[in-house]
Amino acid sequence: MEKRRVKAIVLAAGRGKRMETETPKQYLELAGHEVLYYSLRAFEESSVDEVILVTGEEEADWCRKRFMEEYGFSKVKKVIPGGAERYDSVYAGLLAAAPCDYVLIHDGARPLVTPKIIESVLEGAVSHGSCTTGMPVKDTIKVAGENDMAVDTPERSSLWAIHTPQGFSYPLILEAHERFRQGDYRIPVTDDTMLAEIFLRKKAKLVRGSYKNIKVTTPEDLPVAELYLKGV
Repeated sequence: MEKRRVKAIVLAAGRGKRMETETPKQYLELAGHEVLYYSLRAFEESSVDEVILVTGEEEADWCRKRFMEEYGFSKVKKVIPGGAERYDSVYAGLLAAAPCDYVLIHDGARPLVTPKIIESVLEGAVSHGSCTTGMPVKDTIKVAGENDMAVDTPERSSLWAIHTPQGFSYPLILEAHERFRQGDYRIPVTDDTMLAEIFLRKKAKLVRGSYKNIKVTTPEDLPVAELYLKGV
């Protein structure tokens, strides 16, 4: 049987305005290394064959030197510039990932991802075509309307907080992105499984990851992530 080719796209092109720092959040120091370091290390230790790192154009050369040469992450084969929006960066990564059979897409600002989570998502992608990690929500969720008035309370037992990585059959997610780009759509694209749902009617398999797999987005996330990394 021919070996399946699996590649990962790690997104690190965002500016992170909510972090309120000049340095993009993925390059901030966290427990002695950059936030991005931990995601790349997890993929280095996984069964993924190759990693495409998508960065801001001005950071690309620095990232090649830092992560490929200094840290020696051998699976990082390409560092490419991203686009104006997250979906532009994902699409650039998808084009750079060809050819492959399966692709994982991960936000580089999630440093607590583990090889175990990566493998679970890959297994879900192989068996279902579309898969994401996440966890059931703990809090009651309200839907807000005008003037921040609550208009609905969804049943909590059916709600999950969605994380990354997300995994896909490569032809499937490439087609979903291409269909999205062909139209004049104004939908907010917050992850990639929703494109497969909208344009290909492909439902995603949900696999439990970890409540610790947080996204470093605002200043208070950094000390929390550091405690998790230290095993506290």
